[in-house]
Amino acid sequence: MTNRTVLLATVLAGTLYACGDFTSVDIASVERTLELQHTEVWSKGNYDSLSSIYTEDYVGHFPGGQTVNGRDGLRKTVQSHRVSFPSWDEQVLEIIVDGNDAATRFRSRGTHEGEFLGIPATGNKIDILEASIYHMVDGKIAEQWAFPDVASLQQQLVPQQSD
Repeated sequence: MTNRTVLLATVLAGTLYACGDFTSVDIASVERTLELQHTEVWSKGNYDSLSSIYTEDYVGHFPGGQTVNGRDGLRKTVQSHRVSFPSWDEQVLEIIVDGNDAATRFRSRGTHEGEFLGIPATGNKIDILEASIYHMVDGKIAEQWAFPDVASLQQQLVPQQSD
């Protein structure tokens, strides 16, 4: 191998490395952001915190092919969800961070007090496990893929038969 080939390979490798997404990630900061989106946004309905947690062009992918675009779209989605489940509470069980990607596993609870997915309020207590995968940009959630236990949720939404 000639010196020229070695130099070319070195320059090419350096260029590829520089073009990659190898930014330093503050894991504790990402974990805090993810914790806040569960506790502040979904559990408390604190919409003032959206700008510090989500990017302006946030995209959320939810079951049934539902896509939520932007902070305003997310605010409307959370508001609607909290009408159906005013006492909704999310408890983070685990957070995993890998560079600019992360995941949470969490438990969601609430009482079904308003129409949800066409199902009238049942008064049933809901308790499900969920997971979400995130792509972070500059410490904020830019994209999310949500995976609630839909089968368990649907089962718990069935009106209870009285004896």
